[in-house]
Amino acid sequence: MKRIIALIAMIGSAAPLLAGDFTGTVTLKGSPPPEKPIDPLKSDPSCGKLVTGTPTTTHYVVGPKGELANAIVIVKGVPGAKSTGASAAPVIVDQKACIYHPHVFAVQTGQKITVKNSDPVLHNVHTTPTVAGNKESNNAQLANGADIHLSFDKAEQFLRFKCDVHPWMFAYACVVDHPYFALTGADGSFKISGLPAGKYTVEVSHRKAGTVSQEVEITDAGGKADFSLEAK
Repeated sequence: MKRIIALIAMIGSAAPLLAGDFTGTVTLKGSPPPEKPIDPLKSDPSCGKLVTGTPTTTHYVVGPKGELANAIVIVKGVPGAKSTGASAAPVIVDQKACIYHPHVFAVQTGQKITVKNSDPVLHNVHTTPTVAGNKESNNAQLANGADIHLSFDKAEQFLRFKCDVHPWMFAYACVVDHPYFALTGADGSFKISGLPAGKYTVEVSHRKAGTVSQEVEITDAGGKADFSLEAK
């Protein structure tokens, strides 16, 4: 019995103690520049027929109190952290009314990205990575055509997807080499679960507003931190 108790104690001391949720909010200081209107009808009448109203660029998606969407929050230096992307569910990116949905998304290295074309027009999915080891690709996708499946091997922030047929169409992938990250929602909030207790550097990046970082401490009960970026 004593040997069993000792073995249980050894296992318990070796296992990492997982914390609760790490949560927070990202806000924007200052007024972002006005978004630019997009008029698909001028460039492609077929796309123009699919669009209602006048869409605009979405460089900044900001709430009434400065809540900033589409910022990537990444925890640095988690012991033993590695990608689980190969076993993660695919992230779906769709082309609807000649716009990428979502505009910004986050995946792990090795995680499948499934690109759909829900439009009755031809698109091409052209990825333009800048980090060595991530391959550029350019695939035509027929109207309501077969899905395109992609993945990337290296971490890279805001890896660009574009459609050369429709020059206003862009999407951006945040590729991370471990699962301890989150993309802020429309309310600027984020949640990252399963962090071992400890002190970490947390980096927050936005495609237009830049990057900030700060030290945070995660306890057995989790942790909370808020971040602020400045409009540029």
